[in-house]
Amino acid sequence: LSKNVTMHFLSSDHILFFDPLTIESKKVATVVLMLNSPEEEILAKACEAIYKFALKGEENKTTLLELGAVEPLTKLLTHEDKIVRRNATMIFGIMASNNDVKKLLRELDVMNSVIAQLAPEEEVVIHEFASLCLANLSAEYTSKVQIFEHGGLEPLIRLLSSPDPDVKKNSIECIYNLVQDFKCRATLPELNAIPPILELFKSEYPIIQLLALKTLGVITNDKESRAMLRDNQGMDHLIKILEAKELNDLHIEALSVIANCLEDMDTMVQIQQTGGLKKLLVFAENSTIPDIQKNAAKAITKAAYEPENRKFFHEQEVEKCLVTLLGSESDGTKIAASQAISVMCENSASKEFFNHQVGIPQLVQLLKSDNEEVREAAALALANLTTCNPTNANAAAEADGIDPLVNILSSKRDGAVANAATVLTNMAMQEALRGSIQSHDIMHALIGPLHSANMVVQSKAALTIAATACDAEARTELRNSGGLEPLIELLRSKNDEVRRHASWAVMVCAGDELMAAELCRLGALEILEEINLSVTRKNKFSEVAYNKLLNNHLSLKYSQTGYLSSNNIISDGFYDYGRINPGTKFWPLKDLCLQEPNDLRTILLVNSKSDVSPPPSTEDKSSEVGYGRSISSSSSLRRASKEKMTRKPSYYFSAGFGSPTEEKSEPASGRNTAVSKSATKEKGSRKSKGKKEEEKQKEEEEVTVVLKWAGEGNQDKEWSPPADPDFCAYVYEVTKSILPITDIREQIEALAKYVAEKMGGKIPKDKLQDFSWELHISELKFQLKSNVVPIGQIKKGIFYHRALLFKALADRIGIGCSLVRGEYGRAWNEVKLMNESQKGVIGGLPPPEEYIVDLMFHPGALMKLKSKEADRYRFL
Repeated sequence: LSKNVTMHFLSSDHILFFDPLTIESKKVATVVLMLNSPEEEILAKACEAIYKFALKGEENKTTLLELGAVEPLTKLLTHEDKIVRRNATMIFGIMASNNDVKKLLRELDVMNSVIAQLAPEEEVVIHEFASLCLANLSAEYTSKVQIFEHGGLEPLIRLLSSPDPDVKKNSIECIYNLVQDFKCRATLPELNAIPPILELFKSEYPIIQLLALKTLGVITNDKESRAMLRDNQGMDHLIKILEAKELNDLHIEALSVIANCLEDMDTMVQIQQTGGLKKLLVFAENSTIPDIQKNAAKAITKAAYEPENRKFFHEQEVEKCLVTLLGSESDGTKIAASQAISVMCENSASKEFFNHQVGIPQLVQLLKSDNEEVREAAALALANLTTCNPTNANAAAEADGIDPLVNILSSKRDGAVANAATVLTNMAMQEALRGSIQSHDIMHALIGPLHSANMVVQSKAALTIAATACDAEARTELRNSGGLEPLIELLRSKNDEVRRHASWAVMVCAGDELMAAELCRLGALEILEEINLSVTRKNKFSEVAYNKLLNNHLSLKYSQTGYLSSNNIISDGFYDYGRINPGTKFWPLKDLCLQEPNDLRTILLVNSKSDVSPPPSTEDKSSEVGYGRSISSSSSLRRASKEKMTRKPSYYFSAGFGSPTEEKSEPASGRNTAVSKSATKEKGSRKSKGKKEEEKQKEEEEVTVVLKWAGEGNQDKEWSPPADPDFCAYVYEVTKSILPITDIREQIEALAKYVAEKMGGKIPKDKLQDFSWELHISELKFQLKSNVVPIGQIKKGIFYHRALLFKALADRIGIGCSLVRGEYGRAWNEVKLMNESQKGVIGGLPPPEEYIVDLMFHPGALMKLKSKEADRYRFL
């Protein structure tokens, strides 16, 4: 009768007997219309017929929906007649499985009416179909919320104690759907739901037992529910299920509940005392069902978070079991076993177990799995195994783990990337393994993780760079791969760990001048400076990284801090820009050289290199024109020409140019300026020409060289800082005459007198105001057409000129001294010397005393740093 409705009609006025009337599907509409009848018996018979019709299949439910049967039926849920109400409830129990009907029921807001049918006084049949209706509706989130808000959870829990198995099944199914929502789950302890759920384990119907276990598996994610389960001896019930072989279809869900409960410390103690942990091992070892193995491994993982349990598991040799599970065909089991291993590694004895090439090769193989989750779990286990354990790190490398780990860095799963980066970092702590990692193009592989939006991935990637960029070749690869920009950007992170690890990586990368200069060009110094000004954002690594960059950028360091230590060796390209405040732009030397002269402070340049050879036609002349030309006296050139000079290429960075590495390879004289042989002829050449002809040729030279450096004569020539032949001669002279002196005190005195002589000689204190050094500097700026003046060109200098020249020359001949900037144009040099009484004494010496070198009033005199005389020199 799939398309027929059979009904008996009974008139209220007189009794008429009809034979059963068969109505074809096109007549079903007539029955639907009868749902509006005032006659109770007609309503009851119509509902009964519609129930039978709907029971035949989904197509009939759709037909009833289209005929508009749902809305009049909702009114019958509250009908006074029990039979009518029962039959209407039965219809909705069946109809609610249809998605379109569910949608319409939500719109008609029938939850109150359906939940009312769960009242204790109602018949069992009504309970059965009302709970069935709610079970069907609760599969969707919106209906879950409506059932909960209308108080449907409490009567459902009460019905778990119903004698009817169908009512129990429908009620626990509905509760299972409802507790997927956190609000519903949090309400269960108040409603004392655990005891009636545990009672369902005694049911003879497996589906009811299974639904009860699934419900417990969800609600035991909450601490209060776990405590209630423990207080109601729930663990005993679960252990009994595991012990019953005939209930093996329930073991998977029972293990899942136990795994959740093991997060509770008291439950952990209880299950350990009852021998439950050993049973977990038995299931993990002996079961051949993947899901049982998986859940047993998950339970072991949860239990292993407690140190005592880790110790117990190790004594039971759980490691062997977990290694066996790694070979399972089920990816879920592999994942669970890997996670268990990662937790067991917290036990040092367990970690040592894997030292014997057991487990690590299997985990490395899992790194090559097609399943991303498997790779992530295996990488996590290896990360924990190799942390603070060089033996395990070596074992992972020997198992050919480096290549798959590097490949995982391009994974789409953030966890996998972070774990792989951690393993590589642990490996890179050993120099031999670090070389192997670098050979796998690690720097290029880390570019993606550096750009990640995940802060954990960012942090781990930066830490890996800090561990692997320990040599110049690796740092160069990082720079060439474009890794510096994203690394520097991580310095701006609001996450403390990301910022700390990025600072660490920058600190490592700033190990050579080329990288330091590139980092500065990209703005790392400014960002680190900003970080260090914040009490909450700065860290030890940011401070060290900032200082390391400054130590490779001495010009900026001196401008910002006003101090260079004896370890800060001034090299070619250093320039004194003057004092600047934090955050002020520090102009590169090239930009400063190309600026027109102005009334700002003179920039002092130290440069003993000369990359410019004058053209043959001008070689016989000393020139005093704009930059790009050598500016020197003939006597300086003659002195400089006494020793052969080798020229080396200059490097220009954002901070200037020059390299400490290059400086170390220079001859002992510290010079590398090429001087033309014709310089010795300069004097005779001048004597043979008249004054006017000399001036005319001089102007021609100026025009020729200026045009040449403007790009017309040699457009392809790389820019170089202005040469300073006078300073080259100074270096040569002090190397020849002062370096051989064996007594350090005498060396200092001799160098001080030499510097004073070159800077205008001794100046009495009462004559200091008459020393016209400002005019001399202004003339030099005018002649050079720039604010940048080479230090060797200054013949009248005061405190800060002399102190810079003294430091620059002292660094060339190995005299340790510092350079300190004071106020009002003051600067001085500090040196450390032993007292005469300390010489020859071995052991137990007090620290050497600090002195200030007088370069002005009594050149060569040494004043104790804390003396009044030194204070007057520095401040008065």
